[in-house]
Amino acid sequence: MSKLDVGGAGVRAIEIKLYKGDCLDFIPALEDGTIDLILTDPPYSSGGLFAGDRKQSTGVKYADNKFHGAYDLDDFSGDNMDQRSFTAFMRELFARCRPKMRSGAIAGAFCDWRNLPAMTDAIQMGGLVWRGIVVWNKGVTRNQPGRYRADCEYLVWGTNGPRPIAGPGLQAVPGCYNVPSVPSARRLHQTEKPLALMRALMAVLPHGEGVVFDPFMGSGSTGEAAIMEGHDFIGCEIMDPIFATARARLDRAQAQVSILDTMAAGHLEQGGKIWGKTV
Repeated sequence: MSKLDVGGAGVRAIEIKLYKGDCLDFIPALEDGTIDLILTDPPYSSGGLFAGDRKQSTGVKYADNKFHGAYDLDDFSGDNMDQRSFTAFMRELFARCRPKMRSGAIAGAFCDWRNLPAMTDAIQMGGLVWRGIVVWNKGVTRNQPGRYRADCEYLVWGTNGPRPIAGPGLQAVPGCYNVPSVPSARRLHQTEKPLALMRALMAVLPHGEGVVFDPFMGSGSTGEAAIMEGHDFIGCEIMDPIFATARARLDRAQAQVSILDTMAAGHLEQGGKIWGKTV
């Protein structure tokens, strides 16, 4: 765990906790009723319509080896489920997360068109109230002459019970975003989401308040966005090399962030699987 003081003396500190391991094992240890926003990009188990397609490596499914870049990055796990298994897994995830969320807190998970029906089922089966879909236009995709292009991916979101429509620090947030994908050569993860998109999605929280949780942290885009927006962050990642990438990225983000020139630089303490705690 690390802390980053925001705004000088007497102002809250940003807390960051990272866990290396299976998120389903870690979630029960979280304190009940403390999470304000779950924003995550789980393995899509996509990349094709047939079982053989899904069983390929993530580098083959989601990156183009002609351009190297993302293709040369580490593959990630958990991406070979069929739709029934994917639905069951995400249902279990949402069910375990729900007691850890505050009343009215939001959970949002990315998916593509293939698993969109499964994700909307899973979020409801996990006990959350399904509220809708946010559309992300990536701006680039494979051309398929004679067909509509799959330009978009989706954030399926819901709430832990009722959520006020208005309140202190809350604002209306767009449901459609035109944000370019991270160029392959600049990615830290094969399916990395743009920092600008993750920051924009956090506008559902008052700036500088709340806890953001990402159970599939990847290279840390959600964590960096949380730091820049002044939120506490909890992240999980099961793959050792990808966890190391996220840890280094968030260390850099803490050192660089400044709010009105009053944010002190922080340094991430490394200990055991959870920073700041020996396990």
